[in-house]
Amino acid sequence: MTDFQATQPPSQIAPSVAIIIPARYGSSRFPGKPMAPIAGVPMLERVWRIARAVPHVGQVIVATDDQRIVDLVTGFGGDAVMTPESCRNGTERSLAAIDQMHNKPDIILNLQGDAVLTPPWILEALVNAMLANPDLPMATPATRMSAAQVDDLVASKANGQVGGTTVTFDYTGRALYFSKRVIPFIRGTHDTPPVYRHIGLYAYRRATLERLCQLQPGPLETVEQLEQLRALENGIPIQVVTVDYRGRTHWSVDAPDDVTMVEKLIAEEGELVETA
Repeated sequence: MTDFQATQPPSQIAPSVAIIIPARYGSSRFPGKPMAPIAGVPMLERVWRIARAVPHVGQVIVATDDQRIVDLVTGFGGDAVMTPESCRNGTERSLAAIDQMHNKPDIILNLQGDAVLTPPWILEALVNAMLANPDLPMATPATRMSAAQVDDLVASKANGQVGGTTVTFDYTGRALYFSKRVIPFIRGTHDTPPVYRHIGLYAYRRATLERLCQLQPGPLETVEQLEQLRALENGIPIQVVTVDYRGRTHWSVDAPDDVTMVEKLIAEEGELVETA
């Protein structure tokens, strides 16, 4: 398949690009999570600084439903907008933020506010994919797993863990299916099984984002609890952009215990971007 990391944006005037960071204060497992300090820097500020380091991005906006987060963002020099509490997910919150912008972007990246270890080059790969092909309605990254990583994921699924989504795609990179199961099913022994772990980050054309928010969940989305399946169920193609973490560890913050692990990884692997 085509690796869009190496693709350069076209030379003509490029569409405008914005990164929206949905960030709710409320969380059943980790209240106030976006404001939690990680190695002395608020989690949300870390994510905002990663977004700001991505080339070709004109605006970075935090979309929230809590004034405390607005105050935090403006305090470190960022832009934030209040969105309705009725937003059911980060996709709807991203669109609510776009609706308030005077200069609406052509391409929107949805970057979760707890994605503190997402390298900026992964976001750049998505931006480049969307700029290189104006017909792409939507794109998302995935990384190939080693045989050992696949074995570990299969074992965790057998123990009842739901974390970790895999994706299959065709020779052009168009997604075939996303699942909480490990796909494809591996029959026998393979040294390099074609298993790709999905990274929960999306780039949309504005019209695609608007359409997705108008659609209702289908049966596949309902049983898998994967929102991206809504696009596939409604015939919206998703380009899978293969990416490489370049030796860094993928980790997100879901619970307070994850903060300690992320701080350990930052100490061992270094900062992704300047934090001051």
